[in-house]
Amino acid sequence: MPLSEHEQRLLEQIEQSLYAEDPKFARAVRGKNLHSLKRARLLRAIAGLVVGVALLLAGVITMTAHPPLGIGLGVGGFLVMVASAWYAMSTRRGIRPVPTAATPTKAATPRRSLVTRLEERWERRQDDQRGS
Repeated sequence: MPLSEHEQRLLEQIEQSLYAEDPKFARAVRGKNLHSLKRARLLRAIAGLVVGVALLLAGVITMTAHPPLGIGLGVGGFLVMVASAWYAMSTRRGIRPVPTAATPTKAATPRRSLVTRLEERWERRQDDQRGS
């Protein structure tokens, strides 16, 4: 639902007061959008995965000369890769888009519990068997 004229004026006044009070913060916030934030986070996660693979390979290579160092590098590389994968996957559930009229909200479509749905199915099945 679009904003009314009064709400648009209020929003513009809030934006202007924000620019007047803290222009540096206002520029920083205005320059970021959801897509660029997700992309930057994904690029950081990919960089972490590359670093983790490099550490893992360095650990494998140094195993012959210095086994304790090689094990430490390998384990460290693995942990960096796991942390990077977790960081990349946390993006998917971290920021959710604002629901619009086209996307139903939870209030518009209430979910019934699993037990309730199973009970309804059972009752329908029993009614069908009695009716036949």
